Amino acid sequence: MNHDLLLAGAGLSGGLIALAVRQARPDLRVTLLDRAAGPSDGHTWSCHDTDLAPHWLDRLAPIRRGAWPDQEVSFPGHARRLRAGYGSIDARGLLGAVEAAGARIRWNSDIAGLDQAGATLADGSRLTARCVIDARGAQPSPHLAVGFQKFVGVEIRTDRPHGVQRPMIMDATVTQQDGYRFIYLLPFSPDRILIEDTRYSDGADLDDEELAQASLDYARQRGWTGTELRRERGILPIALAHDASGFWADHATGPVPVGLRAGLFHPVTGYSLPYAVQVADLVADLARRDALTTDMLRSALRDFALARARKDRFLRLLNRMLFRGCPPERRYLLLQRFYRLPEGLIERFYAGRLTLADQLRIVTGKPPIPLGQAMRCLPETPLLQEIA
Repeated sequence: MNHDLLLAGAGLSGGLIALAVRQARPDLRVTLLDRAAGPSDGHTWSCHDTDLAPHWLDRLAPIRRGAWPDQEVSFPGHARRLRAGYGSIDARGLLGAVEAAGARIRWNSDIAGLDQAGATLADGSRLTARCVIDARGAQPSPHLAVGFQKFVGVEIRTDRPHGVQRPMIMDATVTQQDGYRFIYLLPFSPDRILIEDTRYSDGADLDDEELAQASLDYARQRGWTGTELRRERGILPIALAHDASGFWADHATGPVPVGLRAGLFHPVTGYSLPYAVQVADLVADLARRDALTTDMLRSALRDFALARARKDRFLRLLNRMLFRGCPPERRYLLLQRFYRLPEGLIERFYAGRLTLADQLRIVTGKPPIPLGQAMRCLPETPLLQEIA
């Protein structure tokens, strides 16, 4: 074996795992393979401070591109400031930290084959490792029924200060189209801001230019003029139904999938950073115990993923109510109602730590959708049968 840990994909999940493992065991040989020529400027990963354990807040603090003490949301009938902190990292910052920790990133590495003992590259070369992880992003699965969160963001340098003091997590006062639509804002500095048009849609089709123009139109409506610096885009899965046992039965051999590839993301928001740091801790713990092999990780991660899937059942139910129980043009009303709930509940929702009392609080009171439609949303099995 010429590596201790080999990761296919130098994205969020792969980068966080490499960082955690090298900090836990600086003697281990950790390599990431990616077909890109270098780190992309098209990825920003964000989450709430309350989503992360304190040691991860400390670990990521030096590479955060943005950090804010609070955030806000805005709907036609309700606006609110939320007191939880919020932060963002980007690919250059994360992968710079990975290399500084001693992991190696091999760019321009087109993988022809990946198995539990290593990777075969397109040029015929072979790399072997005690532990092999597949972190190459989402792929369709017969065990995961999804809707889609689609977005195109445009970062601009404004000619004058834009005046936005904190992240706007959702501005849903915009015209609703293609499902639930909102604008997401990250003010990186007084004259730099990311404007992202986001849609929760039934289909995965994405017209990049249309959404980019919608973001620029929003900027113009706010009186912001300036220079476009970069764009980012994404089509994220939003989990409606998940058969985690079936998924892991299909992955009893081969490399260990992580991140979006393993369905490990917040079902409602699509945020993957909070789940990715938990997986990174799991891998680093195996490394500390000198138990980091493909089979040992597969067993540990399968247990984690099955437990996570059970905890997330209610979140998937909320998605079915949103996507299958509510007309697209009225979906914003469910979110508007949700953001009137107690702030602690909202924080636990984002962190994936809802209590039973929280779940009852979300669905009681005035029904967000008619009772008959809500009842039809209860079972997951019909949605899985549709894609089988």
